[in-house]
Amino acid sequence: MTKQRYKIIVICESRITKVLYLCSQMSDFPPSRGWLALSPLLVFLAFYMVFSLLAHDFYSVPITVAFMLASAYSILLLKGMPLDERIKVYSKGAAHSNLLMMVWIFILAGAFAYSAEKMGAIQATVDLCLSTLPPQLLLAGLFLTACFISLSVGTSVGTIVALVPIATGIAQEVSSMGDDLLSVPLATAVVVGGAYFGDNLSFISDTTIVATQTQGCRMVDKFRLNARIVVPAAIVVLLVYVMMGMEIQVESFHRQVDWVLVLPYLLVLLTALIGMNVMMVLVLGILSTGVIGMMRGCYDFYQWLTAMGEGILGMGELIIVTLMAAGMVGVIRYLGGIDYILQRLTRRISGKRGAELSIAGLVVFTNFCTANNTIAILTVGNLSKEISERFGIDPRRTASILDTFSCFAQGVIPYGAQMLMASKLAELNPIEIIPYLYYPFVMGLLMLMAIIFRFPRNVYSQ
Repeated sequence: MTKQRYKIIVICESRITKVLYLCSQMSDFPPSRGWLALSPLLVFLAFYMVFSLLAHDFYSVPITVAFMLASAYSILLLKGMPLDERIKVYSKGAAHSNLLMMVWIFILAGAFAYSAEKMGAIQATVDLCLSTLPPQLLLAGLFLTACFISLSVGTSVGTIVALVPIATGIAQEVSSMGDDLLSVPLATAVVVGGAYFGDNLSFISDTTIVATQTQGCRMVDKFRLNARIVVPAAIVVLLVYVMMGMEIQVESFHRQVDWVLVLPYLLVLLTALIGMNVMMVLVLGILSTGVIGMMRGCYDFYQWLTAMGEGILGMGELIIVTLMAAGMVGVIRYLGGIDYILQRLTRRISGKRGAELSIAGLVVFTNFCTANNTIAILTVGNLSKEISERFGIDPRRTASILDTFSCFAQGVIPYGAQMLMASKLAELNPIEIIPYLYYPFVMGLLMLMAIIFRFPRNVYSQ
């Protein structure tokens, strides 16, 4: 009887094991495929970079085509399921709520930028900046303005939307006066770099909020610690811009400024500074361009609608790239690519320095894969907290590492939302902006040195 019961138990266990195996095969989250799961990102980078370098022109390969091929490849990796199910996995990644929020911002930003340009608001604001600041301080002034606005509003995207059109207009005006030092890519990069200063430090920045919440520390404590590293980086970059500005050889600019046409940009900046939601800021900006533009005779009602329509259509490529990138990332996550790299980077940690470098590597690589610094911090936040507790790392320190390195990674990838937005507004290829992004590189370098040389000391003496 005992042997018979034993055989029944063995048979049941065998069948249960088979059922569990079949369930795992049908699960929504299949076992990780290792580096193969990350290969869509490599396909995109290889195709885009290699063919652009071969052509000696980064405009020769449309970024939309590169993402389309990488997206098609990612769908092919989803083996063992019907095509409709594969496309659903891809579409689910593109339908993330945070991503769609960015799409709505892109649409509003396009409508505001084009309607402001058509009524002459951008030119009037450029005239105001050039008339107020000496030419030698234009670079430093743009950087300080971007730092201040981003610190106040807590969003790099809002800062870029507000300042990049002005920065490019200033660069074009200075170039027309006979000095090519202040190029459009450089002016755009100055604004993008300053935008990440506030994205990293602001109390209302989503990256700051997520980093401190996942690590269980106060934002003010993280701010004090983080500022000791990134503020010197900003000062270094500011001095570089001051020295570069000294070489600008143009006479002071004098032109009558139409202050009424400047009002839409002033309204956008002021409402952003008081903490209003970026979408409401842009809506108010759009309405102000319509009211002021029609009162000043810049255009009639239908021309205003046409300008908004052109602006929205002008954001089409940016929106398409954003959706395809998010869909590809969704497939990578589904295949276990994100989990795989997290496991690989945390497998051989020894000591506090190694733990901090691993946390930095985790958030940077995850940011490269997701193209979103907030999502990257959310993805690795809990694991980083476990590493910190295991090796006795101060939570403020971990939050600073997560926030700083995620902003560094987001600032230098050509397919991030901020870079795509800036390049679209400046009518540039994202690759043209990257060499001039001094602040993100200096910020990342100083944070890396702080890890290697154990700075600040008081964090480790507790």
